[in-house]
Amino acid sequence: MLDDMFDYLENIRERPVWQPIPEETRAHFHAPVPVEPTPLAELHQQFMRDVVPSASGNTHPGFMGWVQGGGNPVGMLAEMLAAGLNANLGGRDHMPIEVERQILRWVRELFGFPEGASGIFVTGTSMANLISVLVARTAALGPEVRRKGIGGSGQHLTAYASSSVHGCVAQAIDLAGIGRENLRVIPVDACHRIDLAALEKAIAQDRAHGFRPFLVIGTAGTVDIGATDDLDGLADIAARERLWFHVDGAFGALGILSPEIAPRLKGIERADSLAFDFHKWAQVPYDAGFVLVRDGELHRNTFASPAVYLRRETRGLAAGPYWPCDYGPDLSRGFRALKTWFTLKAYGTKALGRVIERGCELARYLASRIEAEPELELLAPVQLNIVCFGYRCADPDHVNAAITVRLQEQGKVAPSSTTVDGRLAIRAGIFNHRTEERDIDALIEGTLLFGRELTG
Repeated sequence: MLDDMFDYLENIRERPVWQPIPEETRAHFHAPVPVEPTPLAELHQQFMRDVVPSASGNTHPGFMGWVQGGGNPVGMLAEMLAAGLNANLGGRDHMPIEVERQILRWVRELFGFPEGASGIFVTGTSMANLISVLVARTAALGPEVRRKGIGGSGQHLTAYASSSVHGCVAQAIDLAGIGRENLRVIPVDACHRIDLAALEKAIAQDRAHGFRPFLVIGTAGTVDIGATDDLDGLADIAARERLWFHVDGAFGALGILSPEIAPRLKGIERADSLAFDFHKWAQVPYDAGFVLVRDGELHRNTFASPAVYLRRETRGLAAGPYWPCDYGPDLSRGFRALKTWFTLKAYGTKALGRVIERGCELARYLASRIEAEPELELLAPVQLNIVCFGYRCADPDHVNAAITVRLQEQGKVAPSSTTVDGRLAIRAGIFNHRTEERDIDALIEGTLLFGRELTG
């Protein structure tokens, strides 16, 4: 199994990025629940035959769709070790939790957060954003909100984010009981950053109507084009208006590892909470999200739920007053920290920073190729490692959507699509550390080929 996966990674470029699942293969997974045992070798053979060829392909250098990292072999080995140890990181006094706490200390150092800041691993930024919204809700209404609910406060909470914010933020507002209608969507400027003047106007209007503004959300690396809000400006407004300042840094926050990109994140150190993923730009295998909260005591007061079966002792396995389950909704938690610890230790932050910079260099190279082709056009400014472009024609939305699908089915490269200023764009995100100029060239060549075929 280990040899096969190393061979898979070593020879990944020889495979298609993605290919449609054959119906007969899909049918194999409609079999009834197994009653009798199956030999392990046979199961592995089925995995290699049926699962591997039709995986999503984000380990492939030609994968440019969506914001997904490429993983790394060191992290893969760490996952095997973690699975063998089978540790539950919900609580108690054992070394796997100390590994997670070391990463918390590293994260505090990277982002300039104080020693009292708390943080835990989660599935991804969607969960990290939800946790942050819940902590912000507690900050606004006090711990009584956990017992009485939002309705018991008699206050109408409102939150603020740009029109480019990820959809999981609205979902977090929904799940926190605040209601999606109370998330004010603020317009963006020409660089797709939140309009600070429009934000201040919206806050003032809500206060005038008796609402309670409580949360402003900035984005470090929007999912559509990779824009980063003026985080310092947002921090100023949040401080002046007494709002919780949260940063959704799903991929962009880890630009802090790059001396080239870090200055664009000025103000992130002032956030009250921060959400990001190690499984994107840091190339840790899925899943490895993280949430960091400035006020560790408030974070704990938002989630801690004492129970007799979770009694804390001063000695023994149940020692330790603060367990990870006190900082999020999960009592059962896997050892996500180990693959992250291995990745950071094996490669170092300097090398990971260079990987991030390399992705941005390739995005600029792609932009230059697009600008050199009269048949193609850039549809948004290239700010980090995401490029949105299209084929010029009379019916661009239809044609560019079709080009995207044909590129995916061809198997050499796999971009995705998005909408930029009302227009459908082919979207290439350069997140994989294996991607090279030849993959960019294949994207350009394929786009031109299919664009010409579709337009006659």
